[in-house]
Amino acid sequence: MTEQSYQHWRLERDEHDIAWLYADKANAGANTLSKAVLEELYDILSQFNEDRPQGLVILSAKASGFIAGADINEFTTLGGQKDAEDLIGRGQAVLDRLAALDMPTVALIHGFCLGGGMELALACRYRIADDDPKTKLGLPEVNLGIHPGFGGTVRLPPLVGAPAAMDMMLGGRSLSARAAQRMGLVDYAVPARHFKDAARATVLRPPARKQATGWKAWTNHKLVRPLLARYLEKQVAKRARKDHYPAPYALIELWKNHMDDPRRMMREEASSVARLVMGETAQSLVRVFFLQERMKSLGDKKEIEVKHVHVIGGGVMGGDIAAWCAMRGLHVTLQDRSHEALARVVKRAHDLYRKRLKQPRVIQAAMDRLMPDIQGVGVAKADVVIEAIFEDVDAKQALYKEIEPKLKKDAVLATNTSSIPLETLCKALSRPSRLVGLHFFNPVAKMQLVEIVKGTQTAEKAVKQAAAFCRHIERLPLPVKSAPGFLVNRVLMPYLLEAVTLEEEGVPATVIDKAALDFGMPMGPIELADTVGLDICLSVARILSQQLDMPVPGRLEQLVNAGHLGRKSGTGFYRYQNGKKLFSGEHKAYTPPADITDRMMMRFLNETVACLREGIVDEGDLLDGGVIFGTGFAPFRGGPMHYIRKTGRAQLRHRLETLETQHGARFRVDAGWDQADLF
Repeated sequence: MTEQSYQHWRLERDEHDIAWLYADKANAGANTLSKAVLEELYDILSQFNEDRPQGLVILSAKASGFIAGADINEFTTLGGQKDAEDLIGRGQAVLDRLAALDMPTVALIHGFCLGGGMELALACRYRIADDDPKTKLGLPEVNLGIHPGFGGTVRLPPLVGAPAAMDMMLGGRSLSARAAQRMGLVDYAVPARHFKDAARATVLRPPARKQATGWKAWTNHKLVRPLLARYLEKQVAKRARKDHYPAPYALIELWKNHMDDPRRMMREEASSVARLVMGETAQSLVRVFFLQERMKSLGDKKEIEVKHVHVIGGGVMGGDIAAWCAMRGLHVTLQDRSHEALARVVKRAHDLYRKRLKQPRVIQAAMDRLMPDIQGVGVAKADVVIEAIFEDVDAKQALYKEIEPKLKKDAVLATNTSSIPLETLCKALSRPSRLVGLHFFNPVAKMQLVEIVKGTQTAEKAVKQAAAFCRHIERLPLPVKSAPGFLVNRVLMPYLLEAVTLEEEGVPATVIDKAALDFGMPMGPIELADTVGLDICLSVARILSQQLDMPVPGRLEQLVNAGHLGRKSGTGFYRYQNGKKLFSGEHKAYTPPADITDRMMMRFLNETVACLREGIVDEGDLLDGGVIFGTGFAPFRGGPMHYIRKTGRAQLRHRLETLETQHGARFRVDAGWDQADLF
């Protein structure tokens, strides 16, 4: 076997004269298709014109996976649309050269194969994936405000048919190896032990190439595309507005207009991505991507070895935390005094696993890791103990006194409290320095953020271990100071209360929610309050009102006193049936107050500035990340502090002053607006 080494690739030729090309980007834990990586690949492929091997297998030398995509860092250095078009065009040229090779070419995929990595795999004749739950294939560019640009829009629809291709690109979701095989995206999904044998056999005895046939092929026909495009646009419009997120609409237009002419479509693909990547939405979403990466880096898995988690409290939050930890591979014991509560948790967990894990054996393995524990015997074995009982100081303190003597010496003791200061709770502990907040958000399986709450007595080691634990369960840690509402509830509550005040004044709930959706929030504040539970909103609002002079609207008190708690009771501001909101009219003839959006969003922004001034979070970038991933704040706006900078601090400050004049002291400008260093 001969071997040649390059800076980012390694080439081996075996006894069958098969070329095995390993992607191994220098000084990186994962492969990305940077300009340098692509240029080197082009040179290697060019050599095969003179010294043609029997076939080519492209695989990764990194344990982390195949190729994660294009190098996002290069998006931030582009000088303009022409720069972007040149960069994308060069990537297309490299993959075109790969696609044109006159030999069997195989992408041998393990771990992640995303974005540009997936497009490279599509440029090969065959794709073989490791049949392991960690293998994920996808084209998630839409999450960055763009669409595939290295030929993915051209090569995927003819391979799997337009519905599957567009669903994959428009949704940005990733697939398992088996799902990709069923779709026709990969030729074989095989266990890792057969990986190289499968690739070798494919090169030596090439099978027929996969291609969409029958009705799937017809979905790309020029007579069908306009009809299917209209349907796709309607589906996308349910999730994203064109003025907020233009990329999915640009992708549909590209496919509809140019699918018949691959060369023209390549040029139009590059031009479309170049326009999008220089636009404000993509620039903000790329910023959000880097914020997410920054937050991941706040937790170092080496800080704690986690095998066993013990959760106390079988309510919705505690049960869902336990179920999520078990799904992520940890052994979990769940303690509650009620057999019925534990049975409900097990059922919800099974529903989650069935939806997420798909394969019966994998589902069963997760279920086996989740153990009901009425007696609480798991406390003594656990590396992390999470208390998630109801919000009552005396009950929590009594529990800590009971379990502290049983804890392992270095176990993390965490509370999921959403409103009680750690300084109050830790008084019950002989070692108060070990108590840390792990504030999860509902629904646990969807919300990535976990606030790591540090009290005045919390040890730095406990904070680091808690952040590390979050990374073990694939969540984003955000260290916050122990203060009323921490960060997320603190900034959400004024926004929700202002929405309730508007409703109390006679503005229809649907009009209020539409104004927030038009701004870019993922859910209207009235529906959000109903979803969280009006009793929970009232409880948090009362606590914050005592400490932050935040008046609670009487309408909220009135609904809770009447037993109208929102979605869970069937009635709140809206009515619900089987958890689904019933239609309550569009109020098209109603003319809303001109300042409806400002009233909600300026209270939100004012509170974020206050949080930064008070040091609830260390810096503006982390605040932006926390608010985006904790509240869903319009990602295309890049975060509240970024939005303030882009819109103009003086302009927004003036809006607040006007609102205070018109509506009172709750709009008083926070002192932080005058501190230039915060922005």
